[in-house]
Amino acid sequence: MTDLHYLTATEMSRLLRAREISAVELLQAHLDRIEQVNPRVNAIVTLAAEQAMVTARALDSVAPAGPLHGLPVAHKDLVDTAGLRTTYGSPAFADHVPEKDDLIVQRLKAAGAITIGKTNTPEYGTGSHTVNEVFGATRNPYDLSRSAGGSSGGAAAALASGMIPLADGSDMGGSLRNPASFCNVVGLRPTPGRVPAISDKAAWYTLAVPGPMARTVDDLVLMLQVVSGFHPGSPFAVTEPFHTDPIETVEHMRVAWSPDLGGLPVDPRTAEVTANAPHVLEELGARVERVDLDLSDADEAFRIYRAWYYALAFPDLDILGPNTRWNAEQGRLLSGADLARAERLRTGLYHRMTAFWDRYDVLLAPVSQVPPFPVEDPYVSEINGVRLPDYLSWMRSAYWISVLHAPAASVPAGFTPEGLPVGVQIVGRPFADARVLRVARAFEQATGYGSRHPAL
Repeated sequence: MTDLHYLTATEMSRLLRAREISAVELLQAHLDRIEQVNPRVNAIVTLAAEQAMVTARALDSVAPAGPLHGLPVAHKDLVDTAGLRTTYGSPAFADHVPEKDDLIVQRLKAAGAITIGKTNTPEYGTGSHTVNEVFGATRNPYDLSRSAGGSSGGAAAALASGMIPLADGSDMGGSLRNPASFCNVVGLRPTPGRVPAISDKAAWYTLAVPGPMARTVDDLVLMLQVVSGFHPGSPFAVTEPFHTDPIETVEHMRVAWSPDLGGLPVDPRTAEVTANAPHVLEELGARVERVDLDLSDADEAFRIYRAWYYALAFPDLDILGPNTRWNAEQGRLLSGADLARAERLRTGLYHRMTAFWDRYDVLLAPVSQVPPFPVEDPYVSEINGVRLPDYLSWMRSAYWISVLHAPAASVPAGFTPEGLPVGVQIVGRPFADARVLRVARAFEQATGYGSRHPAL
């Protein structure tokens, strides 16, 4: 079958269940694709070909059962995988092999998914550019001279180039959304607790969440239904099962449009692409209103919470790279008064946004303030003539949303004149993940940008 690796996951699943293809055949198509393009993209950093083939053969010997039966998946290299190297992008763990799967891996395997390998990430997921000292940089499949984003950049690049149909990732400051935007795929930052995670260091920390990535919204929903659901190991896990009707209309939906989230600098190329997004939803019958949104309190709150987490998670500074070390050092400087201020700022913002959600169903905004940048650059230092003070600042359009405890999806929105992908961000009130995905699917179906694959 031609381009089997570029079918949707839902279509692959249909073919597997009808026995029109085998799990072995599907896996081999993806392994062939990895061999063909991964040396140039550097998205899959540890391959489990033999182990995956054993699993595929076993699945072919039984009737399809789980919802992901026979579908290859790759796991972010921050996620522990039993018997499979997990480096966290750190030289200190270059040969580390965990003994136990993380929860999200357990759930994917239980649903019949086949682990094909691990995807690249910056050291400990620090930053929205996927590069580390162990494996080097992941390159954007649409332009190999550009960044794939991060920190789930390996996942996004692997999806975009047909190496896998589904991938897991994680998001503290945009790490599911930014690479999805850069690589023309779909990523969802779920409401915290929708996809539970188990932590032995910061069990109550809600800024960082695991979540799904795919090439289409329907594929993402297929995966989300597997990885979501209550688990007692997470103290804020959502108890209700996730359900969504992907064919619901967005007609009469109230959409708030913010082209810059309250004055953030935006690259003109990104601004030009995302400016078309409101018109798409208007043509679908939504009521779109441009809003002046002030989320500036999110900046200090995010930076304090992030620094506190890094100081807690990484007590040994000697083994850290510069970005991770800087965050941990900032955390060591915090006082109780700083944490109290962050809590007050976030609480005030939450209540203001509660009133906002009474007026609007979703918020529409750019995912990232820039299109994919040169892969050699460590980060974006200037946007539209505005100099940025540090490596975090160019990610504000994503990390301000993280503070809201809200679900946010990145969906392909078009391309710059150079052919670089740009995504649009759809944000909903806390726990309205299904509504966010309904709008994302309607936008995806109306535009079709996600069907444009890279010319590798």
